[in-house]
Amino acid sequence: MAHVLIVEARFYTHLNDLLLEGARAAIEAAGHTHETVTVPGALEVPGTIALAAERYDAFVGLGVVIRGETYHFEIVAGESARGIMALTMDGLAIGNGILTVENEDQALVRARPDQKDKGGEAAKAALAMLDLKSRFG
Repeated sequence: MAHVLIVEARFYTHLNDLLLEGARAAIEAAGHTHETVTVPGALEVPGTIALAAERYDAFVGLGVVIRGETYHFEIVAGESARGIMALTMDGLAIGNGILTVENEDQALVRARPDQKDKGGEAAKAALAMLDLKSRFG
């Protein structure tokens, strides 16, 4: 049984609730346990995963970044993804469920467990990477 850390950037509460619901359901359906920690924003997700790397078997990063009027969207979306990818390349099993969308309607469709269920998909990706890690490790 794996112990998974869900790291959520809780900026949009109602959207994060949906992502969390999907992630938790997927982890529990696979027979694993989980804990959740909340961070201020998507940029803090990779750093938190790095801090907890020795304590958990797999990680799920969750959050929502909605395009605004400034360049900030590109920085947050790109750098959070880059940080997660770097940790994955270092051998951590991570599912990236940080949505990068144009508007709230797109986020709702992607976050809802009865629609695109990106939280659940991120959890399943983390567990698939954990399986590969044990296979190749």
